[in-house]
Amino acid sequence: MAEKTTLENQQNDESFAHIIDELQWRGLVALSTDEAQLREALNSPITFYCGFDPTAPSLHLGNLVQLLTMRRLQLAGHHPLALVGGATGLIGDPKPSAERNLNDHETVANWVEKLADQNRRFLDFEGKNKAQMVNNLDWTSQYTALEFLRDIGKHYRVGKMLSKDAVSARLNSDSGISYTEFSYQILQGLDFLELYRRYNCVLETGGSDQWGNLTSGADLVHRVEGANVHLVATPLITNSDGKKFGKSEGNAIWLDAELTSPYAMYQYWLNADDADVVDRLKVFTFLTRAEIAEFEVQVRDEPFKRAAQKRLALEVTELIHSKQEAQAAQDASAALFGAGELKELDEKTLRSALNELPNIKCSAGVTVVSALVETGLAESNGQARRSIAQGSVSVNKLKVTDENAVIDQYLAGKMAVLSRGKKSLAGLFFSQ
Repeated sequence: MAEKTTLENQQNDESFAHIIDELQWRGLVALSTDEAQLREALNSPITFYCGFDPTAPSLHLGNLVQLLTMRRLQLAGHHPLALVGGATGLIGDPKPSAERNLNDHETVANWVEKLADQNRRFLDFEGKNKAQMVNNLDWTSQYTALEFLRDIGKHYRVGKMLSKDAVSARLNSDSGISYTEFSYQILQGLDFLELYRRYNCVLETGGSDQWGNLTSGADLVHRVEGANVHLVATPLITNSDGKKFGKSEGNAIWLDAELTSPYAMYQYWLNADDADVVDRLKVFTFLTRAEIAEFEVQVRDEPFKRAAQKRLALEVTELIHSKQEAQAAQDASAALFGAGELKELDEKTLRSALNELPNIKCSAGVTVVSALVETGLAESNGQARRSIAQGSVSVNKLKVTDENAVIDQYLAGKMAVLSRGKKSLAGLFFSQ
């Protein structure tokens, strides 16, 4: 029998009586409209949506929080609308610091397709409560400027718009805010109104930093249609040190394998702090409350085994990429930093792993001493020679004893792994 897909293997934790209880336990509810009314609404199938603006060619880990929240609601029997903002992506949600650079129509349209494809990997677009893809350009482009101002703009009060956090921050900054970005909240409000009219959509989910935009839509639906709709905002996730989650040395962790490789994804989660890992298991995996409780005990009693981090890294890498890619990334990590065999790694996986290490391009005949210095594993030729004499240098996990040794043993694709000590590694790429 064929192996089930990741989606088919996913399910909510049956120990929770209500989906809201599970979302709250997983730390996914920072803000919401009236909880009692929301709980009542979710007692029977509803249609809900979450929007993703194409301001980059890929979604990132912050977006993954929303995708998994949507998936949990879908598993509870509700109907997701995955909105990719072909219209709002042309404007850009106001950043607290400065004006966004506007992308051209062709770029935004291309990114819309990329983000739509990524949504399809995390939601089920088949079955009785299948997800549907929508693009807000479909309705926004139908409005003339006068119609937009008369039919939609008249429902907004400037004083309330000015009070939104992002707008307020920009007004008090040197850069100010353009009318273009100031109008963003009206466009997002229009989305909820249109989805309510077209699909009877009664719930929007998003990040807590979007609360002002979320309430814009709920307020508009109430004013125009007289209906009460619902909102759920997930918290902004930060690490225990207070740094914004999902950043690695200033770069976002992307869901696109071309931007963040499966190996880099695996290593990111493997390096999760003990103080963060249990919360990450709650948010980013479908492990049950009982399973996570076991890992919580292991983190407390045997943190040196890093069992929770290893499971987290494997689960999320499989979720974002595939079981095969996750296993390959795990094997590469074990081969580089553990007891695994480097020779068993295929060229693609090895190249991906070495690209995450300090690395250089080499010509045949390079000496170990020279490679140590060029990769930064040693500060000087003298230090490199001393390290060899002390027995702390190896090439492809084979100890080097001759300070005049030349690297002439290669792994797949004419690559080599140079190490000084157990944790200082570098990649060498030789010309073919």
